Amino acid sequence: MSNEPQRSRAVFSTEDFSLMKEAVGAYVRQIADDPKSVKFSNLYHRLGRVG
Repeated sequence: MSNEPQRSRAVFSTEDFSLMKEAVGAYVRQIADDPKSVKFSNLYHRLGRVG
């Protein structure tokens, strides 16, 4: 048995990020008048940079 730490595995795939971006985008449109929509809009754009 090796004492080396196990390599971490990715939790999300590239496809997962595009699905999350689509879902967040739909939610942003749904809550457009809510002040928290700005936070979700920022998340949408960050997801676009990842996936």
